Amino acid sequence: MKFSAFISPKAVKSDLGSSTKEEVIAELVQTLVEAGEILEKDRDDIIRAIMRREELGSTGIGRGVAVPHTKHPSVTKLIGTVGVSSTGLDFESLDGQKASLFFLLVSPPDRPGDHLRALENISRQLRDDQFCKLLGQSKTAVDILHLLEEADRESGAS
Repeated sequence: MKFSAFISPKAVKSDLGSSTKEEVIAELVQTLVEAGEILEKDRDDIIRAIMRREELGSTGIGRGVAVPHTKHPSVTKLIGTVGVSSTGLDFESLDGQKASLFFLLVSPPDRPGDHLRALENISRQLRDDQFCKLLGQSKTAVDILHLLEEADRESGAS
């Protein structure tokens, strides 16, 4: 599954200002509200759902990356965003390192296949050290989107 199938271009953020796990999740969910991908009335419930998922085990997968995600009945299709923090923050990652690259996903409960395919694509791309390095150096949302487009072209994913 290509990034272009689920990442909302208007929600991508290159300059996250959050300093805690809950703040960065709220900031990324807010980008999806502002992009028109989720309704304002569902914002807080989606944040709570992601935080409940985090209680099961951190989605800070290590190497500076976190993939907070949840399933929520308010969305009809898989949506996501990408955020970069120049300073990084404690996300209770598996390797104990700060996270600076964030992929946030929200999917409908009845579409687990899309959710898994998106997680697989993210995981595959994040094994590429060059991709992670360039993503972390992105100064603008346009830089991030170009990098995601390039990854889509190179992966040949559908």
